[in-house]
Parts: sequence; structure tokens; C-alpha cells
Amino acid sequence: MRRRPRLSELPVLVAAVATAVLLAVMLYYPVASVLAGAVLVDGRPTLEPIRSIVTDSFYLRLFRFTAYQALLSTIASLALGLPGAYLLSRYEFPGRRTIRSLTLVPFVLPSIMVAVGFAAMFGTGGPLNRALAAFGLPPIELLFTLKIIVLAHAFYNAPLVVRVVAAAWETVDARTVETARSLGASPRRAFLDVVVPQLLPAALTSALLIFIFTFMSFPIVLALGGLQLATVEVWLYDRITSLRLDEAAALAVIEAAITLGLTYAYLRYETAQAASRSVARRTRKRLFGTLDLDRIAIGAYGIVVLVVFLGPIVSMLLASVTSVSGGITLEHYELLFARRETVVGTRPDLAIWNSLVFAVGTLALAVPMGVVLSMLTARDTLTARVVGTLAMVPFAVSGIVVGLGLLQTVVFGVDVFGYRVQVTGAVAIVAAHAVGAYPFVVRTVAPALASMDDRLVESARALGASRTRALVDVELPLVMPAVAAGAAFAFAISIGEFNSTIVLVEGGDAYTMPVAVERYLADRTLGPATAMGSVLLVVTSVSFVVIERVGAYGGIE
Repeated sequence: MRRRPRLSELPVLVAAVATAVLLAVMLYYPVASVLAGAVLVDGRPTLEPIRSIVTDSFYLRLFRFTAYQALLSTIASLALGLPGAYLLSRYEFPGRRTIRSLTLVPFVLPSIMVAVGFAAMFGTGGPLNRALAAFGLPPIELLFTLKIIVLAHAFYNAPLVVRVVAAAWETVDARTVETARSLGASPRRAFLDVVVPQLLPAALTSALLIFIFTFMSFPIVLALGGLQLATVEVWLYDRITSLRLDEAAALAVIEAAITLGLTYAYLRYETAQAASRSVARRTRKRLFGTLDLDRIAIGAYGIVVLVVFLGPIVSMLLASVTSVSGGITLEHYELLFARRETVVGTRPDLAIWNSLVFAVGTLALAVPMGVVLSMLTARDTLTARVVGTLAMVPFAVSGIVVGLGLLQTVVFGVDVFGYRVQVTGAVAIVAAHAVGAYPFVVRTVAPALASMDDRLVESARALGASRTRALVDVELPLVMPAVAAGAAFAFAISIGEFNSTIVLVEGGDAYTMPVAVERYLADRTLGPATAMGSVLLVVTSVSFVVIERVGAYGGIE
């Protein structure tokens, strides 16, 4: 006889049902509506919209260019990241752990802020061209070229290579290398025949992940390349703003099919490579020692890192306090907080206020949803795996597609039992932000719940505690650091969210800081853009410190 849930267990049950309803309304139904829009015309199934895309030479060139820039960006990210992985895994030096922690920064860094930094660094009046002018060399114009897009993608994704490959390099079994050397292999031969095969899976895993990220990249390409270097995501956004929604839906479906296929290949490859083994770790060498070729190469790499990674950030901060005449000024910051001052139709203070309010709203939605889904997916059961896979859909679907789906459904309005339901403005944007943020909460909280001793909860239940009581009194206090880290991720994701927001704010006044930055960049108004980018940097840095201090981000690797 099936046991009926007790009244004290209802809160957990209600929370689970509410989470399922929110996901259905905010994610699955909108995304499904986009997919349906590409295969249904006047209510009849047809593949004509998709066929018209795949047979159009313009769209074939668009997909080829998108894949080409993603391939170049992946190669550049590997070239920039692999030396960093070698440095962190093979050498010991002061600050090594801090630098390793900084590889987490791209997860919380708004990509539009990266675009501002690169515009400040490599723009016509940026430090690069001023340095060239000081040596009597001609200026280099990189803005709105493929080179700067690839470089910005490498800035954003090389830390991922460092993090993944360094972890693999640290697990290379020293005994296998010593055996190869004892059999007469030179250091170079032992590296190529023993170390490289053990690193290859990690390098390929990160390369595939970066290819997916850069294939779907939107803010960096839009801000630094514009329509003349449009990728599928940028053209998809253009179709939406041109109100050619059927064409946009067909394009979104083809892009989703490609990215889902790549994501599936990545997950299969990652699962196939996952294996734990006992290894004898190699001892790290001291970085500061006798000067040799290795250390000279590391010094040269350090200069490249300073130019590529620190250069854009420092340039953005300097540009935010530099006037048109070249003097020091705070006028760009004063503009941000001066009420009613409008730049290119955008009030900076309203953008900041909207971003903060939406981030708080996102916390209120994403954290409870993430905790509930973590409870459902923390155990290794078939149901947990299915729920976990469905919950991670936002990782594989573009924010543009989510925004388009929300626009076509709840924003335009849907009929429910004879009533017209319509959600617009701030509520729709908070919903889109929560969809992008809750998976990060799940990836931080679920591992903490999974590692908890089941006997603690069972003991509480045996003593008469309800499921809700055990959750509140036992589980949540133990995983609170992970919840705090997840909340910091959710806040940072909301503050930097751009893809779905720019679709939903079209024509309205619910724009956020990233949207304002994009508008300033499009108008070549660099001062306010760099000042607002600096504010974004401060907010995301605080979030990073919270995440790093609580140190419970085991799922984000």
C-alpha cells in the first residue's frame, strides 16, 4: 500500500512541483516553441523553412565562417593555454595556487566586458597603437577584424585549457617516465611517447568544449566584428530584430542540432576518458633557479600573458579615467550615476539599477530551483540521471534561442484555459537570467550533497524528523558553503547575462549594464563603456572572491 506524503513533507513536494512548472514555463515550452516554429507552417508539419536555409549559399557560407572562426579560436586558445598548464603543473612558485584559482574567472566574467577591454587595448587610440607610434611604426587597425575576435576568444577560453590540462599533467605517472628514461629514451622522446599520450584526452576535451563555446559566441563577435563578420548567433539576432521570426526559428533549430551533436560527442568522449588510477606524482621544480632554455621560454610566455590577459583589463581601467584630451578625469563615472543623463538613448544609472534588481530576482528564483534539482540529482539512480540531463539543457541551448522562445510565448502572450497570460519586461528578463543561472547552482550543490554521509539523514529520519526537517536541519547547514558559491555564480551570471537580455529588451527600458555597454561600443562611445565595464569587473570580482573563499565549486571544472 502506497504511503501518502505527510503534511510535514509537503514543502519539499511543493518545491519540486513548483520547480518543474517553472522549468516548463521558462525553458522547455519556449525552446519547444522555437523548434516547432521551424517545422510547422500554418499548423502543418513541413521541413521547407529548414530546407530553404540548408540550400541557401549565403547560409552555407555563414555556417562555414562560424565553424572557421571557432576552429581558429580553439587553436589560439590551445596555443595560449598549454604553456600555462605546463607552468602550473611542473613548477612551484609563490602565487601558483592563486593563479590556478584565477582560471575560474572566465565562468563569471561578462564576455561583453572582454570586448570593451579589447576595444580599449587595440583601438585606434589604445596603448598598442600609442606604443607603435612611439617607435615610429604605423598603427594597426584590429577592430572589426577576425584577428581581434580570435584573440578575444583565446583570452576567454585559454584559462579553461590551463585548468583542464594542468589537472591531467599533474596525474602523469612519474614511474612511466622514469621507466622510459631507464630504457634509454631521451627527455624529448620520453615526453613525446609517454607524457603526450596521457595529456591528449584532456587537450582534446578542452578543445571540443572551446569549439562549442566559440561556435555559439555572441557578444564578442557582435561588439568586435559587427554584421560584416557575423556568425550564426549574430545573424540569428539580426533576424529577430528584423522580425523575420520564422527564418530565425529555422536557423536556431539547425544551430541547436549542431551544438547538441557536438555536446553529445563531448560528453561521450569525456565519459570514455573518465577513469581513476593510482599514480606517483612528479615533483615540481622551483621556478626561480638556474637560467636555462625552459625558464627563458617561460619568461617570454609571461610577457605574452601580460599583453593578452592583463593588457585589455588595464587598458579598460585606464580608459575609464582618461578624458578625450588625455588627462585624468572621473567624468565617465559621474555620468554613470548622474540621473537623467542619457547616452545613445540609454540612461547609465537605470542600466545599473536594472542589473542589480534583476540579479536579486535571479537569486530568488535560481537558488531554490538549483537546490531542489540538486536534491533530485545527487544520488546515482536512473531517475536522477534523467532529471540531471534535462536540467542541464541551458548549457547546450543558446541564450538567444531561450530569449526568442520567451518572446514568442509568454512575452507575446499565450492562451491558458481561455485566459490570456502575458509576461513582459523585468519578469521575463529575470526568468531568462534564472534559466541561465540555476545550472551553476546545481553543479556546485549537487556534488556537496552527493558526498554527504547518508547515515546523517537516515538518523534524523529514524528519530522522527520529516524529509523537510532533515533537509533544513541537517543537509542545508552542511552544504551551505556550496549554496553560497552557487548563489555567487547565479548573481554573477545574471549581472553579465547578455544573449537573451538583448532580445527581450528590444524597444523597452529594462536594459542592463551589458546591453548598455554594447550600445556605447556600437556608437564608438568608449568612455562610458569602459566605466561601466569597470563596474562590471568590480561586481564579478567580488563574486569570484566569494566563490573562491567558500571553495565549494567542485562541479565547475
